[in-house]
Amino acid sequence: MSEQEIRELLTKVKKEEISFEEGVKALKDLPFKDLGFAKIDNHRELRVGYPEIIYCGGKTIEQVREIIKFMLTKENNILATRATEEMYKEVKEFCKDAEYHKEAKIIRIMQKRPQYSDSYIAVVAAGTSDISVCEEAAITAETFGNKVERIYDVGVAGIHRLFDKLDIIRGAKVIIVVAGMEGALASVVGGLVDKPVIAVPTSVGYGANFNGLAALLSMLNSCASGVTVVNIDNGFGAGYSASMINRL
Repeated sequence: MSEQEIRELLTKVKKEEISFEEGVKALKDLPFKDLGFAKIDNHRELRVGYPEIIYCGGKTIEQVREIIKFMLTKENNILATRATEEMYKEVKEFCKDAEYHKEAKIIRIMQKRPQYSDSYIAVVAAGTSDISVCEEAAITAETFGNKVERIYDVGVAGIHRLFDKLDIIRGAKVIIVVAGMEGALASVVGGLVDKPVIAVPTSVGYGANFNGLAALLSMLNSCASGVTVVNIDNGFGAGYSASMINRL
C-alpha cells in the first residue's frame, strides 16, 4: 500500500464512505503478514516506493502459491523472480492474469498499470548467452514503469556491432551492461557514455571464468569512471537500481 492509497483510505473513513471496521481491516496487516513460513513486508512500498519482490529460489511451489495468493489481496503488481514453469502453472490456476517470462524466469501479475517515465533504460548484452540475465533486468525495470531498449549481442569480440547502436545507448538515462567471459564490455561502454552504467557479470564462460568471478573482478576493476557493479547473474538487482535512477 502506497502513501497515496493510505491517504485515500483514511479520507474514505473520514467521509464515512467506508466503515471504521473496514478501514481497520485494510490497515491491520500493514507492517507485515505472518504466514508462518514467511513474513510478507506490506510496509515496503510505503518505505521505499516499491512493493516486496518474491525470490522463488529455494522456495517450494506451495510456499510461492500462498505468498502470491496473499499479495494479490493488496492489489499491487507482483514480481516473482527465479520462478520455475511448475510454479507458474500453479499460480495460473488461481490467477488468470499471471504471465510467465521464460527467459527471465519471472512470474508477473500486473494489477495496475504503472505510469511510465519519458526517459528510458538501455539493457546491453555482450552475447546471446547473457540474454536470460538481461531479460530479468528488463522485465523488472518495465514492471516498475520504465521504458526499456534492448541491445543484444554487441560484445567486444565484434565491437563494430556496439558502435552501430551507440546513439540508442547514449540516449538512455542509465545503462545496464551484461557480460560474461572476461566482462570487458562494461568498461568499453563506460568509456563512451556520459550516463551511469550498471554492470552485471554473468556466469557465462569457460573454466577460468570461474562461474562469473572473472567477469565480476574485471568489472570491479574497471578503469572507466561511472561503472557500478551488482552481483553475478543479478539482473533483478540491476533492473531495480536502474529504475530508481531513471525515475529520479
